[in-house]
Amino acid sequence: MGDETTTLGGIHISPNAVATIAYHATLQSYGVVGLAPKNLADGIVSTITREPSHGINVRYKGEDIDIDINIIIEFGTRVNSVAQSVANTVRFHVEKALGLQVNSVNIHVAGLRISDSD
Repeated sequence: MGDETTTLGGIHISPNAVATIAYHATLQSYGVVGLAPKNLADGIVSTITREPSHGINVRYKGEDIDIDINIIIEFGTRVNSVAQSVANTVRFHVEKALGLQVNSVNIHVAGLRISDSD
């Protein structure tokens, strides 16, 4: 998946490129405060490198793209509505940018955050 051969050469779309598109689409969604690391090692790496795809895991299975996103949601918003909105937004942006079908977008709510009212 993500490989195409043309007369001029080959095109390979890396999972990190897909994760970057998903990252920016996620942060544009209403109710999302931020992304959470996938695990402890990813949390340590993301603090050191500032990689834009932390909290997002992209898997290729043949012609299918599966995306897992770990988000932190604003306290007081409807969790289900925000999760569905994020899934739809990410699917739209990835399919629009790459021209490839997304099989699934799995949203994992890692926490809630209360914003300062100041």
